[in-house]
Amino acid sequence: MSTTDTTFGFAPVTRETLSSQIREQLLQRITDGTLAPGARVPSERDLSDQFGVARTSVREAMQGLISMGVVERRGNRSYVVEHLPDVSFDRIDGRKEFVRQLFETRRLLELPMIGLAAERATDEQRAEIRELAAEFRADMELERFRPLDHHFHSVIARACGNPLLVEVHGKVMTRLFHSDEIGQMLSSDLNRDAVDTIVADATAQHAELARAIADGDADAAMARGTEHLAAVERSMIDRLV
Repeated sequence: MSTTDTTFGFAPVTRETLSSQIREQLLQRITDGTLAPGARVPSERDLSDQFGVARTSVREAMQGLISMGVVERRGNRSYVVEHLPDVSFDRIDGRKEFVRQLFETRRLLELPMIGLAAERATDEQRAEIRELAAEFRADMELERFRPLDHHFHSVIARACGNPLLVEVHGKVMTRLFHSDEIGQMLSSDLNRDAVDTIVADATAQHAELARAIADGDADAAMARGTEHLAAVERSMIDRLV
């Protein structure tokens, strides 16, 4: 019987982070030996049927496994590597849960501040926000992107005009930008392609957010902020290892 004809008993997934759940189930089958070293992984079509999801979610999950070094491509087929690296579910799950908590906090705190910034920012602050957004580049190195990203969001926070909110926001952002675990995730060679995508996408998202704030459109600013935070969180949880 070929691998593609085999059903591995995968459970259907229904929550938002589909690709991360698919990746975790596949990784479990690999680490417990159900998908043994050297075995061919079922095709995207077979996996999408078994999981009950679109092939794009399966493709993202497979890319994550390739980045982790547990799956490799040979031609147009995917195989479990012959010698598995040391992969800890607890370590992965713990870091991803921290990311979820951080971005949940950012949504609750930062989005209203973005709306206030659009309403209250001075002309000088609006100009500074647009100038900072223009400094981002799609091909920017992570070492340059992270401090600029921190500065960009901090300037928006200050523009909300509420020092107490700014103080709380600063503490949350410190947890994000000074976390060793998140720093290691972003700087890992395994995540290089995914991080490059995050930087490129964030560059465009920052420009749209800055434009809405500069225009004084609170609704549009909050919508752009919502899209930006959701995109970064989804990428960090679904694509980083």
